Amino acid sequence: MISRRSILQSTAAAFAAPMINRGRFALFAQSETEYSARTVELVRGCTVIDMLGLLTLDYRKLCAWEADPGRFARADFTRLKDSGITVFHPAVGYTRGDIYAASLRDINGWNAFIAAHQSQFLRVESAGDFERAKALGAIGILIGQQNSEHFRTVEDVDRFHALGQRVSQLTYRNNRIGGGSGESDRGLSEFGAAIVDRMNAAGVAVDISHCGDRTSLDAIEASRRPVLVTHSNCRTLVPHSARCKTDEAIRRMAARGGVMGVTMVRIFVRAGGRATIEDVLDHIDHVAKLAGVEHVGVGSDVDLDGRDGPVHSASSGRKFDLDGIDYAKKIFDLTEGLVRRNYSSRSIELILGGNFMRVLSAVWTA
Repeated sequence: MISRRSILQSTAAAFAAPMINRGRFALFAQSETEYSARTVELVRGCTVIDMLGLLTLDYRKLCAWEADPGRFARADFTRLKDSGITVFHPAVGYTRGDIYAASLRDINGWNAFIAAHQSQFLRVESAGDFERAKALGAIGILIGQQNSEHFRTVEDVDRFHALGQRVSQLTYRNNRIGGGSGESDRGLSEFGAAIVDRMNAAGVAVDISHCGDRTSLDAIEASRRPVLVTHSNCRTLVPHSARCKTDEAIRRMAARGGVMGVTMVRIFVRAGGRATIEDVLDHIDHVAKLAGVEHVGVGSDVDLDGRDGPVHSASSGRKFDLDGIDYAKKIFDLTEGLVRRNYSSRSIELILGGNFMRVLSAVWTA
């Protein structure tokens, strides 16, 4: 069993972090931010799952890593490890061109990348892989897609499951399966219901993050297994965002055993004005009060650099990043906030990863 002392000692050694001000630690180079001993212990002790966590939003860099494994340096791995995240779900949504071919290429790319770095990465495809990644000191990669148009037939669900896909968002925009958020939504189609049924049978988790309101409710009702919202926030707090989920959808998702990952993308965190980690915590509070702390987790929808940098900033000129946050240490900032808001250690463990571990284990178990 890992003791509190061993966690703190290993953390201090890894980061050369002196103990400051009676149990507070400066963990990151060139940063004066300090974290409580309890925050450090929680992050280092938990299997932290980011259910929309990107290794990088610089897709040229990612493609280069996949094409030439040697270009992924030890420093790149160390930076990912230092984030405190154990398992990343780096799903993207292909919506144009040959979506089947693009999705196949994406998943094969991840498999090749993981195979080239077996001492550093582990493909997460079964319940035991979460703790296995933690025990090995590896980074877990949970393969998923943010659009299920690559399921041209129900048989395609089995084909992609065999390649390692374990999560699939039903819609990004309107498709044969159902409606996307912010678009006319006629609900889950007959074909969509068949896809959900096959996903249940195969052990591919149903994700409704980008689904329209009616499709979201229909999918929750149609699924025999818990449904995920891997990355969204609460519409009660951001009233005009179709991408955020209604209280009704959150309640129904939770009633069937699902979990919702809260994002750190500004436009889904607050309707206007200054947006900080405190506003992210408000969304966690809302889900916990509405449905129970057992049904909320993290789905940041961002990498360790944020979305407003020169490499991958949006052409619209809108600001997507939170104020006052360094995304490389977002898990520590979030955990410190949960401590500050008096969540118990057990509740924080559930939010950081325990809830998604539980629900995915249930979905993947026949």
